[in-house]
Amino acid sequence: MGSRLEGYGETGMAHLLEHMVFKGTPNHKNIPQELTEHGARPNGTTWFDRTNYFETFPATAENLEWALDLESDRMVNSFIATKDLASEMTVVRNEYESGENSPFNVLLERAMSTAFLWHNYGHSTIGARADIENVPIERLQAFYHKYYQPDDAVLVVAGSSIRRRRSGSSRPSSAGSLDRAALERTRSFPPTPRSDPGRRAGGHPSPGGGRTVVMAIYHVPAGSHPDFPAVDVLSEVLGDEPSGRLYKALVETKQAARVGAFTFQLREPGTILAFAEVRKEGSLDSARATLTRTIDDVVARVPTAEEVERAKTSLLKSLELELNSSERVGLDLSEWQSIGDWRLIFIYRDRLKTSPRSRSSAPRPPISSPPIGPSGCSIRPRSRTGRRFHDRGHRGAG
Repeated sequence: MGSRLEGYGETGMAHLLEHMVFKGTPNHKNIPQELTEHGARPNGTTWFDRTNYFETFPATAENLEWALDLESDRMVNSFIATKDLASEMTVVRNEYESGENSPFNVLLERAMSTAFLWHNYGHSTIGARADIENVPIERLQAFYHKYYQPDDAVLVVAGSSIRRRRSGSSRPSSAGSLDRAALERTRSFPPTPRSDPGRRAGGHPSPGGGRTVVMAIYHVPAGSHPDFPAVDVLSEVLGDEPSGRLYKALVETKQAARVGAFTFQLREPGTILAFAEVRKEGSLDSARATLTRTIDDVVARVPTAEEVERAKTSLLKSLELELNSSERVGLDLSEWQSIGDWRLIFIYRDRLKTSPRSRSSAPRPPISSPPIGPSGCSIRPRSRTGRRFHDRGHRGAG
């Protein structure tokens, strides 16, 4: 359950609930105190397709029983009270204001809203200020009861093996039953695959001044799609430092101070993003032209076998480190589950090892294993959304 499921006037509701479920239940009235008593390091995060809650604690049977009871209880019995909304709203509003002071965050929000005109991926997870400040407690409670249900939940336990204690029953004390007939589902419709190429950046003055960012976004398949490993490889080929093409084209030539590329791997078709941060004395128009030219050129001048192997090695190493960290693998599995199935992490790994490769080394690839080139990516001008965030006095800001 994430911000993708929010309705009109409900932006930020999923994230606000993330805060509210830390405020207690009838059986766990002081959750922060309990977390401290059990030596737990907790948090929660909200994204387009999911909200996750996690505790890292000493591996004892008592701590595990407590954590299972806490999570199962607050999933359906949290207070979601008016008094708590009044206090947490100001906390969330502070987060919103902090994001508004970041040129990169503001640019990303504007660019995504342009790329996704009629889909909730175009709305920031933090929400609109008016919705954050004015959400009725009744609507927040209704959203909670609609989506915080066992059919929408996945339990992940990672780390040291613990033999759970039984009290004369094979059923965990934290388990129970709910009326399945009461569970409701709302269908989400996939986003439009392409944005309007005519919708391009207006200028946005930087609140800090002197910092300018230009960004391009392209639509790509859903995170579970067989082509997505190739999208991630392409992101590495473009955005790696110092071997990436954007670094060589923009940083080494002094047109930009910083560059990068990354993907949003989502349940429904998502995006690949590339950006360049330009010094105040630099030319924004020149940097933007080089950025888009370098990206467009990847279709005609496809990545070499060396570039592809370097990218795959980096991605596989990162995945290996995640799988060897109990905290990171737990969070990763929740991310993959939100995309469609927790087992996709292993399917993705296998596809990454075998599928993405340079067109020059695969002249006639099977459809299920596309090369990195024109038939295997969405890096084309018609799929591009461009935005720039600039200081009012910046050269070429226009």
